[in-house]
Amino acid sequence: MGSQRVTNPAGKELQALFGERLKQQEPLAKHTSFRIGGPADFWVQVERPEEIAAVDNWASYVGVRWWLLGGGTNVLVSDLGVRGIVFRLGRSFAFSEWRFNGTRAYVRAGASLPLKKLVLQAVEQDFTGLEFAEGIPGTVGGGLLMNAGAFGGELADVVRAVELITPRGQHRRASVDELQFGYRHFSLPRGTVVTAVEFVLCRAPHEVVWERYRRAKEKRERTQPRGLPNAGSIFKNPPGDSAGRLIEAVGLKGYRIGQAMFSPKHANFIVNLGGARAQDVRQLMREAQKRVLERFGVDLEPEVRLIGEWSE
Repeated sequence: MGSQRVTNPAGKELQALFGERLKQQEPLAKHTSFRIGGPADFWVQVERPEEIAAVDNWASYVGVRWWLLGGGTNVLVSDLGVRGIVFRLGRSFAFSEWRFNGTRAYVRAGASLPLKKLVLQAVEQDFTGLEFAEGIPGTVGGGLLMNAGAFGGELADVVRAVELITPRGQHRRASVDELQFGYRHFSLPRGTVVTAVEFVLCRAPHEVVWERYRRAKEKRERTQPRGLPNAGSIFKNPPGDSAGRLIEAVGLKGYRIGQAMFSPKHANFIVNLGGARAQDVRQLMREAQKRVLERFGVDLEPEVRLIGEWSE
């Protein structure tokens, strides 16, 4: 059952807080790398930490849920859209700054900073540790929440601490000893928002850092689809195996439903050929899970997050 759509007069308080920044019935396809997704009841870009608390307070008062979308990667938004309010962190200094200190780099990066930008800045200053993340889309905060990784590395390897706003609106810094990472997963209590991430990197010879970066970039360009909207890897790799290999083995590489297709270049990517629906993508995912389970006894676990209302 779908939840009730939120409309004015419930949004008058939000309009007073955010003015023209607040959008109603905003198509989320505009804000996702998949270019798929129905409308959000309310959409706003917050620029200060206190505005996060304002969104949370309003949502609690009205009795709806809020969603933080981030860079819009690694998500599939339903065709029916999202009830309540969706927000993202803006590019203000509070959320997008980055800072390097010393020969052993303690890097503070705002959660809305594009991860690719942070990687390039580190490489240009001869700091090693983030080269594996070259080309991973989305923001620093989004990368943290999925413990983004590739080519044998993941963010958990280099995270030092996380700056948070708790569900009660408190600001706190959690050290790595307090954090719980898993494979493509980071545990975070509901209602908590990451505002910045601290990394620890090491300085290395210029040619060494650039060679690692170049190899990662070359491999990504050679093995992953470019030029068509997608959300990155659709499924997590099962232990000791590859989701892409399994999907290809059951004959789904290049298979399409509507305008959504398993990439002919890498079977663990679904690409939007133009006008794909979320339901098309979900049907492809279900077909892959069904065939792989029947043939290999492996239950593929989605890496992409499904958000919004679904008809079934």
